Amino acid sequence: MAARRQAGSGDFDLTVDELRVVARYAVQHAEDVLPVFEQAVPGDPRPRAAIEAALVFVDGADRTKRQRIAAVDAHRAAQAAPSEAARLAARSAGDAAAAAYLHPLARASQVGHILRAAASAARIGELAAGGDPAVGAALLDRSRRRATPALVDVLRRYPPAPDGRSRVARLMSALDGALRRTPAADETEGDS
Repeated sequence: MAARRQAGSGDFDLTVDELRVVARYAVQHAEDVLPVFEQAVPGDPRPRAAIEAALVFVDGADRTKRQRIAAVDAHRAAQAAPSEAARLAARSAGDAAAAAYLHPLARASQVGHILRAAASAARIGELAAGGDPAVGAALLDRSRRRATPALVDVLRRYPPAPDGRSRVARLMSALDGALRRTPAADETEGDS
């Protein structure tokens, strides 16, 4: 059955449908901040193309080199962007396309493929508000509410995100912790 098709071998099972859940979550955040990049770098289509490549996968197409190439191109656009906010917006788009290739390896570094776009969107919000961490916290709360039980289930297969030195890494770690504290779907259904 195609719905249970495995995404690759590793430390645990991860299906293509679960990859679509992760990619959809990253796309939501990348779409939110894409205008930040496009306003700073008008005419550079790479981040938008990465989001479009991710959406093709989310909508049911096989993952192909289109997602890989678009992810690399968006990350290159991020390197050339003129501001932190524009860099983070382009990187979020690249992360959305790259989510199609999340590896089922029990490494904390893989959590970035799940949550970095959300953390980057929160940081962009902080920057737009003059560095206000309350804005970042509110955006992380929105990201927590956007997370489906299926996304949280995938996230819990990985070790927790490290509390890094960058603001985005700290935001990602905070979101990771909040999502891991979310009751599992079977815990909220009650006793049968």
